[in-house]
Amino acid sequence: MSSLFEELKRRNVFRVAIAYVAVAWLIIQVADIALENFGAPDWVMKTLIFILAIGFPVAVLFAWAFEMTPEGIKRESEVDRSKSITRQTGQKLNRMIIGVLVVVVGLLLVDKFQMQPAAPGSVVTDRSVAVLPFVAMSSGPDDEYFADGLTEEILNSLTRIPELLVTARTSAFHFKGQDLPIPEVAAKLGVGHVVEGSVRRDGDRLRVTAQLIRASDGFHLWSKNYDRETTDTLSVQTDIAEAISSALGVVLDDTQRERMHEAGIRNPDAFIALQKGYEEFEAAHGSTELLSRLANANTWLEKALELEPGIADAYSTHADYYTHFLMMSMEADGSDISDEQREEAYQHLVADLDNAIRTAADESRRITNSLDLAIITGNWRGLPELVSQLTDANGCSGAAWADVVSAPYGYADDYARYAERMISCDPLSFHGWRGLVMAQIFQGDSNAAIRTALRGLDATPHVRIRHELNMAYLAAGRFDEAEQAIRRDIRSEFTVLHMQLALTLARGDDDAGASLLERLEQFKNLPGNDTIVNAARSGNR
Repeated sequence: MSSLFEELKRRNVFRVAIAYVAVAWLIIQVADIALENFGAPDWVMKTLIFILAIGFPVAVLFAWAFEMTPEGIKRESEVDRSKSITRQTGQKLNRMIIGVLVVVVGLLLVDKFQMQPAAPGSVVTDRSVAVLPFVAMSSGPDDEYFADGLTEEILNSLTRIPELLVTARTSAFHFKGQDLPIPEVAAKLGVGHVVEGSVRRDGDRLRVTAQLIRASDGFHLWSKNYDRETTDTLSVQTDIAEAISSALGVVLDDTQRERMHEAGIRNPDAFIALQKGYEEFEAAHGSTELLSRLANANTWLEKALELEPGIADAYSTHADYYTHFLMMSMEADGSDISDEQREEAYQHLVADLDNAIRTAADESRRITNSLDLAIITGNWRGLPELVSQLTDANGCSGAAWADVVSAPYGYADDYARYAERMISCDPLSFHGWRGLVMAQIFQGDSNAAIRTALRGLDATPHVRIRHELNMAYLAAGRFDEAEQAIRRDIRSEFTVLHMQLALTLARGDDDAGASLLERLEQFKNLPGNDTIVNAARSGNR
């Protein structure tokens, strides 16, 4: 045995094996980076790894059977031992192994200290900006709505500039009415600059003051007063957007300016109606009177669309009423709703999403509405391509149903990247955080999902993030922490029972699970999807 070992050493078989493994690992790391940048399919990397694995025994056998000589490669049996140069070859292999290992260690250090991806929403770029709600300086009955509408239109104009990262409305309007220092606001939103201003209306006259502030030192990079006619709001919003982009080093071309003018809202009454619709829409989702308040929201949205038919986001918001109407009509309390009413609601829903796609201001909005339409109409064959497009498109608009058809059905990696982008644009909205937690659970990294959920709750303590945190605890087998979270964070009796059922069955306590299921079934108007999920969890698939 010792003689075989010595012979393996003499023929440099061990050195060749070590060198092969080191070089193969280096090739895989470089290929992983290059193939991802080129968008190569997964099978390319798998094929490369397979080829390198097959090559290992070939290289070892070659080192055993052949030898390097001054005349070239010869069979080992044909080489005169007295003239063998295996020692010199071994020294060259040693130097090569050391060199490769130095590169390998260097890559590992770079990966650890420099190339780790930053947490979503934590990177601040020089060309990032948040537009805070402008203050209404006059006291007319609708002046505050007008100020909010003008603010949103300035924000929308800036989002049409690809070079800028602009915080979405949800997060920017979170600070309405709060007198916080600019650096604190910018830190929470992950931006380098903040726009703030005021609006005063006096009959047909309008005065708008706007200023761009650098968050790091509070320095005013730009400020200006605009005195215009009330009907001239479009020029005000586009002029402000152009001035801000110029101050941030972005030069607009004629095409970008034209896109701003085409997409902007011209009618000030449409500003007001749209903001009233959004206000009622947001209130509806925290209310027990969801449908009636969504119907009220739609009254205002319809008025805005009558004045400005091209507001894509108004169409997609308007569609939400019909989505909830159809969902509720299929549940226990929908028995008095006729098939004709369901069909009418469905047709309205499809028409709204079609209009939202037709009028979409950017590719991201077009894709998100197309994805929602495909889900609603049952066109699931097109979903994989739409999810892929959603991941690659610029923009930050959210797709209402993308998470439920992406993460659970094999597209968790794609949806994770999309959710990270949503968080960067809208760090105080729960949608991105919840979506990223769900994606990480389906990626099989439950502990990462737990960390993400806890960070998300620090940013915005939304109950939907708490739900996903609970599922992440269950997926990780951290049952005690799941139980503590339910007791600490959940207030709704129904939701507590729903989560306790999942926890109890995950622990394998079927008797306690059956008891909880009986208690859940006593709730009136139990949502149909929850009934299905609870039955499946308890074994009644």
